Amino acid sequence: MRGWPSVREVAPSHVLREFRGINRLDQFAIADEYATDMKNLTSDNYPAFSTRSGFSLLGSAFANPILGLASWKNSELHTVSNGNWHRFVSGSWGAALKTGLSTAAEWSFTNFKGNLTEINLIGSNGIDAVQRYNGTTVQTLTGAPSSANYITTYSNRLFAAVGNTVHASELNVPTNWTTTIGSDADPFQIIVSSTDGETINALRPGIGHLTIFKPNSMYELFGEDISNVRIEPIDLEVGAINNKCVVTLNGIVFMIHRTGIYRYGGGTRPSRDFSQPVQAYIDQMNTAARSKCCIGTDGEKVYCSIPVTSSTAPDTVLVYDPKYDMWTVWEDFSALHMAQSSFNAYMGFNDGRVVQLGGTTDNGTPISFERVSKPFGSASLNKLIRWFKLWIMCDVPSGSTLNIYLSPSATGDSDWTLVGYIDPATNYQSKRIILTPTQIANSNYVRIKFSGSGPVTVYELDRDQREFPLI
Repeated sequence: MRGWPSVREVAPSHVLREFRGINRLDQFAIADEYATDMKNLTSDNYPAFSTRSGFSLLGSAFANPILGLASWKNSELHTVSNGNWHRFVSGSWGAALKTGLSTAAEWSFTNFKGNLTEINLIGSNGIDAVQRYNGTTVQTLTGAPSSANYITTYSNRLFAAVGNTVHASELNVPTNWTTTIGSDADPFQIIVSSTDGETINALRPGIGHLTIFKPNSMYELFGEDISNVRIEPIDLEVGAINNKCVVTLNGIVFMIHRTGIYRYGGGTRPSRDFSQPVQAYIDQMNTAARSKCCIGTDGEKVYCSIPVTSSTAPDTVLVYDPKYDMWTVWEDFSALHMAQSSFNAYMGFNDGRVVQLGGTTDNGTPISFERVSKPFGSASLNKLIRWFKLWIMCDVPSGSTLNIYLSPSATGDSDWTLVGYIDPATNYQSKRIILTPTQIANSNYVRIKFSGSGPVTVYELDRDQREFPLI
């Protein structure tokens, strides 16, 4: 006669020493190292997880949203807000170099010299005349097409778009866009037509080609002059939301489209397979505020700033780290524009602030963070389990906090139970947390949440659990 099955089975300790980023796909199917929810964490210390870097405010905030952000000669930061063009010098924003510009149109910038006496920062917004900064003053770029926008540099020419037409200046002559003499150096125009009637909304230079975007299509311009220039379609279903939603990192073009975050390396159609872990955020994007999205890079990661649910301005930054093929999520940001200068990265916010990324606080405010695991269970989710011990290896320096919560539910925030906290210390800590039945009852699965503030790094999570048989 068979006896009753054992009512308790103590499983070997589960050791988790690799923490990957966010993954919003099926929470029961994803690997243990992924998080189902996250706030303000970074991949910088992978395989550990840690609090993201902060930012510092540059000068004083403007009273209106940032409409453009760029670097002159990779050394001097410029911005446009409320129709005024400013530069950042000696620790503050100087007096406006140009006033009376559009108070709503957003700017695109490029650096170009050609036959000018100095490298100029050249900007366009499709409303005002194209402007150029020569190191001293901002003035109109004579000869540029009316309503020119998305100004950029490719093959020693300036390029801009007006409607469905791509305009190219004379070779190395940024002030001549119309006069021709029958030379290969002549300026030229080329129309980019599509069956949906959409107009060009972004230009981005590459090696040997210029990529042209519309909201739902992409093209490549090959050649350097009117005698050999040609347009080839890349994709007739995927494009970019706007000119701010395209960036290049390590030769790969990343763009935000209404259906997802795509990357394009040439030769094949753009793909969004790599961004499936954060597709849920794109699906929840506020379509009414979609035009405010932007994308940027610090030279290592890609930052996608989007408005989620009902937000009228970006409130979430999805950060992709190509080194580890990992996504993390930042909050408490409302980035409308991004720029690089030397080895620094900058963001222009909806509230008029321009910030430099880096540091351990958000301009003096401690950074709050959160990480929610997948639901952990046994090999069969039909079995009941109970956790009775946790061990956490971490670094919680002075001024930081780390709290640990458990939930017996697969989703939601209504039943988190605080089961422990870790005091700051000067060295790495190994903390044991004893769990009681009153803290977390038997359930089919358990989630763990790390929450706190300040610079914190978690290196390992171990758990002991009992599994109850199927009867």
